[in-house]
Amino acid sequence: MNFGAVIIGDEILSGKRVDQHFKKIVSLLAARGLRLSWAEYLGDERSRIAATLKRTLASGDVVFSFGGIGNTPDDHTRQAAAEALGVDLVLHADAERELRGRFGDDLNDVRLLLGTFPRGVDIVPNPFNRIAGFSVRHHYFLPGFPQMAHPMAEWALDTFYAHLFNRKPTIDKAFLLTGPAAYESALLDLMERIVADYPELRLFSLPSIGEDKQRRHLELGVEGELALVDRVMEEIRQEVEKRGITWRWRD
Repeated sequence: MNFGAVIIGDEILSGKRVDQHFKKIVSLLAARGLRLSWAEYLGDERSRIAATLKRTLASGDVVFSFGGIGNTPDDHTRQAAAEALGVDLVLHADAERELRGRFGDDLNDVRLLLGTFPRGVDIVPNPFNRIAGFSVRHHYFLPGFPQMAHPMAEWALDTFYAHLFNRKPTIDKAFLLTGPAAYESALLDLMERIVADYPELRLFSLPSIGEDKQRRHLELGVEGELALVDRVMEEIRQEVEKRGITWRWRD
């Protein structure tokens, strides 16, 4: 399965707040032998959020959506999700139960909006303050607050996707190549051969440019199962040496 992230909030796009979700979801997935396939940043625009969710809900991907599920006028995610699903918003019984446990006699109609979700969804428990998120079709709608959202994402991974964890633990290794022939177009034939011969690996090529606008080095490597990575790196080493390219291991 592919994993994606939708990160919502004008405050992130304006630079008023620094996003903390992208790096964290990458880390949570990597710790379980998984990888983030894509990520999108959206502002607080209901129509755009709805259009994005309609597309991602049809994809079959596992998606973590961060932000916009509060009860203030600038929170649009729950309404956009309902629009994308073609359903109405209703007070969720399990979310209401959590809210009553959180607020007790102080629960009121405004706070009940926090448990109003698209019809037919399930809740995502919030261990921080019991104000739940919701899930549907492998989509997990979480608060924008990292201290709430990240444990909720971790719960979803461990509860529903443990069967995908660490099926093939991976590692990446790379050389730093220098010299007149250490540029991507000159090594394209080698890279294409590696990709064709070893489709189970991920090849990456990252050129580095110095402040003087001169090319410094090319980082060339592969990611995959350890034994196969070592085999391919040896093939790369032999080939770059034939071409007179200086190499060293990336730290």
